Amino acid sequence: MLSQLTAEIGPAWAWILAGLLLMGTELALPGVFLVWLGLAALMTGLLTALVTLPWQAQLLVFAGLAVASVTIASRLTKRPISGLNRADRGLIGREGALAAAIVGGAGSICFDDTLWRVTGPDLPAGARVRVTGMTGTVLTVAPV
Repeated sequence: MLSQLTAEIGPAWAWILAGLLLMGTELALPGVFLVWLGLAALMTGLLTALVTLPWQAQLLVFAGLAVASVTIASRLTKRPISGLNRADRGLIGREGALAAAIVGGAGSICFDDTLWRVTGPDLPAGARVRVTGMTGTVLTVAPV
């Protein structure tokens, strides 16, 4: 079926269609990986439209472009774009009342409907504390 479709529309259009399908699939799936594979397929289709290549060469061109586009994309996205979904950015410096007493260095606090484990000096439940740091999902607190 795939070879029949390729024969009917031509290899260049098959690559372009594959690229558009990959990029369209990105809308339904999380992440930003298929966009780069779709871009590689589109570029392979455009090159195939300009230069007649055997299918083996087309696959090699696609593989090379896919590796190059994913490598470039991963280097461009190394730095975080924003602080979204980074709990530590929003919690450090925040003040609240302990939900459970800190006994033996461990307790809990509630922020925004989420119960967080905390470490700090022994304090009774309800004591006011300030978040001073975060290790993994455990907040470090100090009395206010």
